[in-house]
Amino acid sequence: MLKTLLATAAILAVPAMAAAQTVGFAQIGSESGWRAAETTLTRQQAEERGIDLRFSDAQQRQENQIAAIRSFIAQGVDAILLAPVVATGWDSVLEEAKDAEIPVVLLDRRVDSSEDLYLTAVGSDLEHEGEVAGQWLVDEVAGEDCRVVELQGTTGSSPAILRKSGFEKAIEGHDNIEIVRSQTGDFTRSRGKQVMESFLQAENGGAEICALYAHNDDMAVGAIQAIKEAGLNPGEDILVVSIDAVPDIFKAMAEGDANATVELTPNMAGPAFDALAAYWKDGTQPAKFIQTESKLYTAADDPMAEYEARKDLGY
Repeated sequence: MLKTLLATAAILAVPAMAAAQTVGFAQIGSESGWRAAETTLTRQQAEERGIDLRFSDAQQRQENQIAAIRSFIAQGVDAILLAPVVATGWDSVLEEAKDAEIPVVLLDRRVDSSEDLYLTAVGSDLEHEGEVAGQWLVDEVAGEDCRVVELQGTTGSSPAILRKSGFEKAIEGHDNIEIVRSQTGDFTRSRGKQVMESFLQAENGGAEICALYAHNDDMAVGAIQAIKEAGLNPGEDILVVSIDAVPDIFKAMAEGDANATVELTPNMAGPAFDALAAYWKDGTQPAKFIQTESKLYTAADDPMAEYEARKDLGY
């Protein structure tokens, strides 16, 4: 009897192993190479930190993301990562997460909701990205007249709204630069190609287009194909500047088909998990916005080396 009691006491004295933190990730989908890389790196970061990551692909539909968040809440996860497909319509479900005391971290996009409904947002300054792209064009054309066509991101998304306003801010006051056509390409290569084809037809086969500004590289890559099929030389006859810095845009730059890209790092999860670790440890409240760098790359920056460094990240 004594031996049994002592053995029981010894077992009770051994601390139980801490359970892995569980995090739900409501991803937009896989509409672009950049998005695929973000998913890959989020999985890698979770694995390295011993986090049980539960993943949901919303296929670019907000209702699917809302359903996923509610499922994560029902599962009792320790936190939720949300890359919101659009900026509006999140109040109710974020309130539900707050009531369940589950912190929500926004990745790469913002929402039009009260800041007390989420722990922090990790991302670049989307408007600044557009400004960097616009300033590159201002410097590149050096006062010459330039008619620009614009491929916008998903209508209503924060990148589409802010990358547009940032670009317009950069070219404001430069009367030689004019956006003559602007339409959504939904951040996809296929739509980017399709919309660019319509731009080319409307602008005398492309002869009157000086530059293309695309809200992401995937649309730019699709547009480059359309420009080639129209018998023009992208990067020369039509300047190409876009945002994200995915591998294929560096390959295009190396081949002379693109001119510049502004980097949006896909590693949003690293800073997000760091913020969550501090919050879980002692309740540390992070800044409401954790900003990543927006770096400009051009053909002068050894694009093939940049391509090789990025190509295995799942883009």
